[in-house]
Amino acid sequence: MTDITDAKILIIATDGFEKVELEVPRDKLREAGATVHVASPDGTAIKSWDETDWGPEAEVDLKISDAKVNDYQAIVLPGGQINPDVLRTKPEAVSLVKEFTSAGKIVAAICHGPWLLIEADVVRGREMTSYPSIRTDLRNAGAKVVDREVVTDQGIITSRNPDDLDAFVAKIIEEVREGRHDRDAA
Repeated sequence: MTDITDAKILIIATDGFEKVELEVPRDKLREAGATVHVASPDGTAIKSWDETDWGPEAEVDLKISDAKVNDYQAIVLPGGQINPDVLRTKPEAVSLVKEFTSAGKIVAAICHGPWLLIEADVVRGREMTSYPSIRTDLRNAGAKVVDREVVTDQGIITSRNPDDLDAFVAKIIEEVREGRHDRDAA
């Protein structure tokens, strides 16, 4: 078991992340006492998408390629259409998601974030949810798709959209407290 005040959580994102899907988990997890780092492909600030247009930048702590799985209890994958679509083309991002999954760490993806889970080939046989437009992608990759605000399958957390952020963050905190999750291979 890990108390949330002892937890280190990594968020990976790039330009085009949905503003609230990065900011709300980052800020609420920090308020709960966790140390939260944000990583981007090149380690520099990233520009948000705020509903219908570009929004403010988010500060970044490190490059995705410099993130070490053993330094963190969980990884969070914000959505937005642009962000996960770009990240799933970055081998270092896909590899990191695979490593977190293999290590039994908490993996949390919201909205379009599960695209990274699909690319990492970790969804097969798992119950998951997402933004409606990528549910067919999840199903085609072998996930058991449901429509609920938050779904957890062996420490892999998925949510549908910004309306689900409170439940999403609460579930991250709960799963971090539970600790490592032994998983069947996807």
